[in-house]
Amino acid sequence: MGENTIITESDLRHILRRTGFGPTPKDFSKADHLIGQTRGVAADYVLGLNRKVLKAKGKENLDVHNKWVKHLLKGKTPFIDKTVLFWHDHFSVSANVVDIPEAMTLHLINHYTYALGNFKDYVKAINKDAAMMVFLNTVDNEKAIPNENYPRELCELFTLGVFDLNGVENYAQEDIVQIARAFTGWRVEDDGVPFLNTNQHDYEIDFPERGPKAIFDNAHGFPPGGGSFTTSGEGEAEIDVVIDLIFDHLDSDGMNTVARRTAFRLLEFFAYANPDKTIVDEVVSGSSFDSSWNIEALIREIMVHDAFFETAATPPFVATTKKSVKWPIDYVVSTMRLTRTKAKGKFLILRGGQELELVDHLGNMGQIIGDPPSVFGWDWEAGWISSSTLLARYTFARDIINNRESGAFKPKRLMDLSLTDPGEIADAVTDVLGVTDQLTSIERDHLIDYLTDNGASPVLDLGDEDVLNTKLHGLFALVMQSPAYQLH
Repeated sequence: MGENTIITESDLRHILRRTGFGPTPKDFSKADHLIGQTRGVAADYVLGLNRKVLKAKGKENLDVHNKWVKHLLKGKTPFIDKTVLFWHDHFSVSANVVDIPEAMTLHLINHYTYALGNFKDYVKAINKDAAMMVFLNTVDNEKAIPNENYPRELCELFTLGVFDLNGVENYAQEDIVQIARAFTGWRVEDDGVPFLNTNQHDYEIDFPERGPKAIFDNAHGFPPGGGSFTTSGEGEAEIDVVIDLIFDHLDSDGMNTVARRTAFRLLEFFAYANPDKTIVDEVVSGSSFDSSWNIEALIREIMVHDAFFETAATPPFVATTKKSVKWPIDYVVSTMRLTRTKAKGKFLILRGGQELELVDHLGNMGQIIGDPPSVFGWDWEAGWISSSTLLARYTFARDIINNRESGAFKPKRLMDLSLTDPGEIADAVTDVLGVTDQLTSIERDHLIDYLTDNGASPVLDLGDEDVLNTKLHGLFALVMQSPAYQLH
């Protein structure tokens, strides 16, 4: 098993679902030549899809949000878009806290620029990202009392993690204190360009009581005294050298800590939660991520690994089948693309039902992109599902099928309305929504029971407006609200 394993139609749908939004019939038809090819060929196809650096400008935070959502709905660069959503959560910044739309635009540009590049360069760019510098108080970091907010999250969330995969602590409070010294005096110009105010920078000569600037004393692969971050001199170079030292950190197994943790998180995003350490090490080793820091190579290794395809299992499902809950943004964008439904106007209003803006639908589901709840990002998997957020998903599905104005939901554009057999109609709808291979036979039978009123109407006439607007529209909503559709 691995790169040379031949993929099936179900495998291909899984690949496109996990690395994009949908996929729509058009997306699938473009890629159906990959059926019978190897996982490696399919991975290279996805990696070769168009990429575009998104510049979502606007005078208000909502403008940036809506331009980003509109870009996702177009579906022209699905893989880079999906990957950027991961990094947006990983390097979490809240637009409402920053409250500088121009900085959020630059922040998004950084994600699109580095999302598949060199991870070490990415982190160094985040050091100087205007939105991040405001969000985690780098701009308030003064030499008299160094601010520890960004250094703490740099270690805890962005690179090392508090504990390694064996539960052993990766760093000490003194490391955070020392790293904070490197970031003293960094500020942002009005145009978002970072600069070092040397008058506010901590120099050793001015604070001899703080000792030498070094981290990881006699631990984690470092010698007594730790690694100095003044090897290239004090001042601007320090924050880059700090990153170099962090990326040299070894865990309690003697393995590279940053490589392991980053691979673990990407496996959780593209495959499933809590992957085994053995799998983490296999994708790191196979991609040489612990030396190259090439994100694209790491994701490719994940995409050809058995773990990635364990979630693509088709019925009959077993208890060990691993699944992952769709993020709200994935649920909304995929559904609108699959049903060819459009939101209207600058504020992206979904006509039908409550006629809410998409930002309100997303907020009710628990995710407004650009505005995560904290530096920790969102809670994934079960964290997406509660009585209120599920109700929001169901409401969205209802509003989709009630959208009968311009940009409306029109089944005749999606399937053959001459069908009369309930089983064929059910299959046609689940084909449109991409979950036919994810349903059990019992779940399919329930859909047929709904169409036929438990067998009382064994033949349906979709040319009848009442049947169309009740049974068929209702079936679409029922599938969108089903447990299988919340997963991928």
